[in-house]
Amino acid sequence: MDHKAGYVNILGKPNVGKSTLMNALVGEKLSVITNKAQTTRHRILGILSDKDYQIIFSDTPGIVKPHYKLHRAMMHEVESALEDADILLYVVEMGESLPDEIIVKTIEQKKIPVIVAINKVDKNKQEEVQLAIDQWKKLMPAADVLPVSALYNFNVDQLLTLILQKLPEHPAYYPKDELTDKSYRFFVSEIIREKILLLYRKEVPYSVEVVVDAFKESKDIVRISAYIYVSRETQKIIIIGKGGQAIKQLGTEARKDIEKFLGKKVYLELSVKVEKDWRNKEQALKRFGYQL
Repeated sequence: MDHKAGYVNILGKPNVGKSTLMNALVGEKLSVITNKAQTTRHRILGILSDKDYQIIFSDTPGIVKPHYKLHRAMMHEVESALEDADILLYVVEMGESLPDEIIVKTIEQKKIPVIVAINKVDKNKQEEVQLAIDQWKKLMPAADVLPVSALYNFNVDQLLTLILQKLPEHPAYYPKDELTDKSYRFFVSEIIREKILLLYRKEVPYSVEVVVDAFKESKDIVRISAYIYVSRETQKIIIIGKGGQAIKQLGTEARKDIEKFLGKKVYLELSVKVEKDWRNKEQALKRFGYQL
């Protein structure tokens, strides 16, 4: 068999479990997973390699109507990911009734294989799942439709087999030992941001950006300092909490996950800065690594 390699771009609305599904396929926790929408802000590659194939999964931000320049930057990530797609993996949930217009337009223009993964089917009866399969087959006749549960690994192996069948013949794009295109610094900032999404309520998590300022690795410990940027002074007060208790809890929980990720002891220092209205400032967005 000749070697296969290609890009599988994972698309869908926010909060459909795209990141959980990519992590299940790649076998590593590469994308932030929370129960909140709009978690992924950057395009994250997860690379799965074997002797006969290499699949580059591309997890993009959920498709949203832009309200800030930040959202426009996120949608730019989606559009750029579609340009190099060999296969489109469209993740939907039970109850979704129509394909997104961006997805439909892309399919029509690119004529690439499409797989519709109906996620979170563990919550529904078999007859309800079958109705959803029939609905999506009718809506997207050219697509393969597969019910999955990323959380419980249901049909994930079958999905992988389906992807391999559609993967083009090509040499590997990346060294076989690489898991992602992102740095340790990136994943550390994502882990901290994930904890903010889980620990804080209302609008605060969505006004936050995390930047790793220093990452110093020695034999026994990794010393990390990171800035948490917020839009308003009131948000800074909330992040820090009374007597610094909230940021202390954030630091403890983030440090534990970072230690698991890096496999080393970690000293983590967190600071909070106010960058007023950063979600609408091009200069700030560029500094935080967004492309406009």
